[in-house]
Amino acid sequence: MKNVWGANGGIGGPLSVPRLLPYGSWQMRETPRSQGTAGESGAGLPQHLPGRAYAHTTPGASGSGSPHRSDGGTPHTPRGVRPSGQTDCPGASPPAPGQSAFLLPLLTLLAAVLLFVLVTWQVVVRGPWWRADVRLDRAVVGAGPSWLTEFLADLGNTQVALPVLAAAVAYALWRRLRAAPLAAAGAMVAVPLVVVPLKTWIDRPAPLDAALSGYFPSGHTATAAVAYGGAALLLRACGHRRWPVPVAGVLTGITGIGLVLRGYHWPLDVVGSVCLSVVLLGPLWWLSRRGRRPR
Repeated sequence: MKNVWGANGGIGGPLSVPRLLPYGSWQMRETPRSQGTAGESGAGLPQHLPGRAYAHTTPGASGSGSPHRSDGGTPHTPRGVRPSGQTDCPGASPPAPGQSAFLLPLLTLLAAVLLFVLVTWQVVVRGPWWRADVRLDRAVVGAGPSWLTEFLADLGNTQVALPVLAAAVAYALWRRLRAAPLAAAGAMVAVPLVVVPLKTWIDRPAPLDAALSGYFPSGHTATAAVAYGGAALLLRACGHRRWPVPVAGVLTGITGIGLVLRGYHWPLDVVGSVCLSVVLLGPLWWLSRRGRRPR
């Protein structure tokens, strides 16, 4: 690539491209036209001073380091002052800080209510979901080691689940939380107040003994979901964001699996209880997302 700079520091050659200046700067910095005759070479073209050209390359010179201006004047738009990021895009607006924290729990709550209503309706009228539920239960009851399935089903006992929730409530109170522990305790108190009337009203028979009734929804599943889920949300409110909620979901899931494999509940009993537990834990979920503390 040929050098377009002349020996004296100016622009040399007829194909040289003039330096790009900010809008309006070319007219201001243009030197007067040559007073030579029309026959002289380069007449009518602006004459650039050598000192001005060397200001671009000579360290310490006036305007050194600026590719657009050869003098020491302040550029129209300094690079250090220009805003960066997407905030300067036309039409861009920052997201509302609490919009996602409110919308996600609301949509989850509505989905849980809708699914619980559908499951309850299918069990009451013995619809297609009920028939598929019976076939699935007949296919999986008794599968797996009995000692393991019994252990999994026992995770829904109050003697196991309630101490876990009590420890989480004590820890949250020690971390100076007030509303979240109260919501967790209220959700656990609401479990028998909601589950027992539903059992009496629906009066679904047991999977292995038709003489027994009152098995929808599953009280053991609701106890496990509210206890383990409530403990996880309390830990989340205290700043432990990653592991509590997945662990609570695993504990609730294996409890329901153990109840179905042992023949204590139908699969839809477990599904209905999980949906009901999500509704009971809704206020606690909202509080845990709204008032999280750093670890």
